[in-house]
Amino acid sequence: MISFIRFFKDSWQELKQANWLTRPQMIASTWLVILLVIVFSIYVGTIDFIISFLFKRLIS
Repeated sequence: MISFIRFFKDSWQELKQANWLTRPQMIASTWLVILLVIVFSIYVGTIDFIISFLFKRLIS
């Protein structure tokens, strides 16, 4: 039980020492992630469409 409490105290101290992002940095990072997800989704969708098209042409 004592080690359990010590763990949370130590964890809390570590969290106080962490360097947290500012609000503008967090917003910019979030938009970057959203943009990258959209770009990667378009890329994967395009590759999937091309491969599907080629397989359909190959089979028929």
